[in-house]
Amino acid sequence: MPSHLSADRPAAQPPGRGSVDALISQTRRLKGDMDAVRRDAEGDGSDHPRGRWQRALYDLALHQLNDLDEHLAQLRDGPPPAAASLEPAAPPQGSLLSRVGSAEWNLLTDEASWSGELYQILGRDPDAPPLTLDEMPSLVLNEDRPKLTAMVTNCLVDARPIDGEFRIARRDGDVRTVHMMGEPVLDTDGSTASMWAVLRDVSELRRSQRVVSETRDSLHHRGQAAQTEHRLAVELQEAVLPPWRGSLRLPHRGPGTLDLAAHHLSASTNTLIGGDWYDALELTDGDTLLSVGDLTGHGVGVTSNMTMLLGAVRGMAMAGAPPGQLMAWLNQLLDATVQPALGSTVCCRYRPGTRTLVWAQAGHPAPLLFRDGTGRALDTPDGVLLGATSGAVYGQAEETLEVGDLLLLHTDGLVPGHTGAAAVNLLLDLAPRLTGNRTADDCVRTLVQEFGERAREDNACVLVAKVTS
Repeated sequence: MPSHLSADRPAAQPPGRGSVDALISQTRRLKGDMDAVRRDAEGDGSDHPRGRWQRALYDLALHQLNDLDEHLAQLRDGPPPAAASLEPAAPPQGSLLSRVGSAEWNLLTDEASWSGELYQILGRDPDAPPLTLDEMPSLVLNEDRPKLTAMVTNCLVDARPIDGEFRIARRDGDVRTVHMMGEPVLDTDGSTASMWAVLRDVSELRRSQRVVSETRDSLHHRGQAAQTEHRLAVELQEAVLPPWRGSLRLPHRGPGTLDLAAHHLSASTNTLIGGDWYDALELTDGDTLLSVGDLTGHGVGVTSNMTMLLGAVRGMAMAGAPPGQLMAWLNQLLDATVQPALGSTVCCRYRPGTRTLVWAQAGHPAPLLFRDGTGRALDTPDGVLLGATSGAVYGQAEETLEVGDLLLLHTDGLVPGHTGAAAVNLLLDLAPRLTGNRTADDCVRTLVQEFGERAREDNACVLVAKVTS
C-alpha cells in the first residue's frame, strides 16, 4: 500500500537524541515549577469547593505535562521493533493519552493498513485483518455512527480534513472515547486515492475534564463569585483550538470591557492543516489573555501540538505567569529540533481596571494600535530576544489604552505577497476604515474583504480587540 508521504514530501528525519533529552529535562523542570505553584495555591488544603476546583485544574495541567514527558520519551526511543509492534506497551498508570495509532485505507484496492497501536486502542485481535471503512462503524456506538459517517464522507468527497471524536464499544464491553484526525491522499488528477488517519484514546482526558466540570458546578451555589469561577473553568478545561470564524465570546463578569472578534484565513494551496492560531481567555483575576502565533509545518501532528501548546499557555496564564515569563517557559518547552516547532507568537495580558496592556513577543509582528483614525505598531519590548535559546528572558512592554482604541494581533501572511514593514504599512493604511467600524466583528469583516480574497501561500490568523469601557 502506498504511504501517505508523496515523493516530493520526504519523511522528516528523527531529531537528535540529545536534543530530545534536553526537551524532556525542560518539561520535567516545568512540571516541578507547576507542582510548586499548585502547592502554594492549595493553602490549608480545606475542602471548600473553590479549593477542590483549583486542585482539579492543577491535576489536569500536571497530567498533560506528564503525557508530554511520556510522548517525548517515545519520540526519543523511536518506534518499537516490527516484531513487537503488534503488542505495544500500555501507557503509564494515570496517563491521559494512550499511544497514537495510525491507519490508511486505499480506495483503489480496498486495502486497509493498521498500526499495532491501533489494534490495542480499538481492542481488536492483532491477528485479525484491519477493518475497511465500510466495516469501521460496527465498532462505534449507534448514536455516534452518523458522526463518523459524516466525517469520512466529507473527507473522501470534499477533501476536508477529519477532526472529531466518537465512542467505541470494545470486545471486553468497555466503552472508550477515540479522537480521530486524518486527511485524504490525492492522486495525480486530484481524485481521492486513499485516506489516512491517526487515532488516540482520550477517555481518561475526558474523565479528568469531567472532574473539573463537576467541581466547577459545585461552585454555582456559592454566589456570584463562585459563578464567575464556574465560567472560567469552562474556558480552561476545554484547552482546544478555537472555532476558525466569527466572534470570540468571553464569560460575562458584568459590563464588557473588550469587544473581541477573530478569523482564520486559509491558504489557497493544498495545505489542509496548518499551524496558525488565535486565542482569548478571561483569567481569574479579571485580566484577559490574548495570543496569536504559529507552529512550523503542516499536517495532523501540527494541529495536535497546537492543542497542547494552547493548553500550556492557558494553564501558565491561569497560574499567574506574566507574558514575559510565559514566553520564557514556552521557549523551554518548545525550542528544540523536534518538529513541528514554535515559529513565532505574541502574548498579551489586558488589565481592564487600568486599561493596561502588558505584552511580549518572539519573532512575531508587534500588535497594531488604532486610535482616532490613525494607527501605529507598538514599540518592541526592551530586552526581547528573538529566536532565543533555552533559559532566555523575554522583555515586556506596557501600553495604556483608551475607550474606543482598537488592538490588532495577526500572524505572518495576513497580507498576501507582503511581509515585515510593507505588510504593516498596508494594515495601517486601513486606519480610517477600521476606527470607523462600530464593532470588532465589523473590523474583521473589513480585513477579510481587503485581504481574504487574495491567493495566499499559507494560513493566517487575525484577532481584533476593541476597548468598550
